[in-house]
Amino acid sequence: MARLSESAASLRFFGDDLDPEKLTRLLGSEPSIGRRKGESYWSRGAQAEKVERTGSWRLWTEKRSPGDLDGQIAELLSPLSQDLAVWRDLSARFQADIFCGLFLDKSNEGIELQPETLVLVGSRGLILDFDIYGNPEPDNDEE
Repeated sequence: MARLSESAASLRFFGDDLDPEKLTRLLGSEPSIGRRKGESYWSRGAQAEKVERTGSWRLWTEKRSPGDLDGQIAELLSPLSQDLAVWRDLSARFQADIFCGLFLDKSNEGIELQPETLVLVGSRGLILDFDIYGNPEPDNDEE
């Protein structure tokens, strides 16, 4: 099995009563994006003003090639609060996850997560959410 071509990772919290400034204080870092429910923002993709349907606090890393979820998850979590009670409270009150985008160049690529990474995620009450993006082109050996 070939190593995963590319990966993306982001830490996300969502909730109607989510206050991004409060999460920033509790976690100890500014988000990449933080919005309250009902807040207006400009959507570049839609080229229109939109209104946030729910509150959000999102922090992301740069994509990595080859894929490196262990490194990306450590990069997301290491600089943030190490107080697990804070994390468990936030993950109980809000939808909380680490979104992982997995990008394949071939039909059979893979990635593994180290036990230390799983402990970092699980002890904080976070869900790992995977989206897998396949290569629409057939592999040379499949033709």
